[in-house]
Amino acid sequence: MTTANKLTLLRVFLIPVFMIVLYLGFPGSNYVALAIFVIASLTDFVDGYIARSRNEVTDFGKFMDPLADKVLVFAALLWFTQRGMMPAWAVLIVLARELAVTGLRLLAAGGGRVIAAGWSGKVKTASTMVCIIIMFFPVPPLVWGICTGVIVATTVYSGVEYFFKNRDVLRFNK
Repeated sequence: MTTANKLTLLRVFLIPVFMIVLYLGFPGSNYVALAIFVIASLTDFVDGYIARSRNEVTDFGKFMDPLADKVLVFAALLWFTQRGMMPAWAVLIVLARELAVTGLRLLAAGGGRVIAAGWSGKVKTASTMVCIIIMFFPVPPLVWGICTGVIVATTVYSGVEYFFKNRDVLRFNK
């Protein structure tokens, strides 16, 4: 097993640990959960770098890495929704974008084409991670709203960009 794949598995393992810590609710649990989230997020950047630099890109990594990222982010967003810090419609927008872009990539793959992550998708991921981190701190509700707005705006923009740049993918499947 490659080092990158081990880091991806570590991230997968950390997701339930992250949630358990949040639900235990002991004093300081938010900060422990935040530390776990940051470590898990960093493994995403590190495993991608290692896989590319060592030419260790595997089918397991191509499948599990984005899945682990999405589950980690949704775990945090759903926690914030349950706590009343983020509206459910915002999480639905993020979910819809992820499913739509994944579907677009599957259609493209069926036609022998790979849709690589675009710059706006990377900005969306980074801004979402930063906003999630901010929301773990004791900040006023206005900050929750700003973070929700940033997450939704970057999510919508990147989703529209993916579909606009790859609109021809939808045509060859008619």
